[in-house]
Amino acid sequence: QVQLVEYGGGLVQAGASLRLACAASGLTFSGYTMAWFRQAPGNEREFVSFISWRRGNTYYTDSVKGRFTISRDNAKNTVWLQMNSLEPEDTAVYYCAAATRQTPVLSDEYDYWGQGSQVTVSS
Repeated sequence: QVQLVEYGGGLVQAGASLRLACAASGLTFSGYTMAWFRQAPGNEREFVSFISWRRGNTYYTDSVKGRFTISRDNAKNTVWLQMNSLEPEDTAVYYCAAATRQTPVLSDEYDYWGQGSQVTVSS
């Protein structure tokens, strides 16, 4: 059974940093592109970033470029999202996802999802 479990959410002030972690089990982690999505109240789930399984290529949505960094450790079956200079607009539930595709940016392209972790940024 595949499980993705997110850690590290919380309440912070604008300008602060948070680091989310996603621990995966039940899958061959090194064979999956890992991503972070987020969903704010009243909004659709949106893509944030992915890191590919083959070459570790990364990709970010424009609103987080230069502020967020995605990384992975295949030996630990873990992917992280370092979030710096957080803004109130970053407030959302953040989801970890796994896909066998190389460069997926649509939620439909992902095979497995975590339960989500709340990130709240106050102004």
